[in-house]
Amino acid sequence: MEGHNNPPPRRVLVVDDNRDSADSLAMVLGIYGHDARPAYDGTEALALAESFEPEVVLLDIGLPDIDGREVCRRLRALPRGPGMLIVAQTGWSSDTDQASTREAGFDHHAVKPVDPDSVLGWMSREPLRQPA
Repeated sequence: MEGHNNPPPRRVLVVDDNRDSADSLAMVLGIYGHDARPAYDGTEALALAESFEPEVVLLDIGLPDIDGREVCRRLRALPRGPGMLIVAQTGWSSDTDQASTREAGFDHHAVKPVDPDSVLGWMSREPLRQPA
């Protein structure tokens, strides 16, 4: 992967109801030294976030149980939530869609399939926020 320095190892939560997509992206990030774990719905993501304490979350919007925007809001409410880098993964790319992800608390809006190089670039260019 080119165009960035590989960021220091991070805990990454990859949330997507498409298991192949979640597993593949987690595997690629793992190759680059990150501890990446998949979750396949919002409920599982929130439970895993409590124990895993991810620094980065790649979060699908169209989840079967809890909308990804609501999952983002709940993640931000966790003690470490304000410090997380949260990226929306979605097939929707209109200005309205991007505005709704910003309003929900996402840092970035990525159209599927998410390019791992873009994710690594965000992780290397942006310092993660410090929790309040």
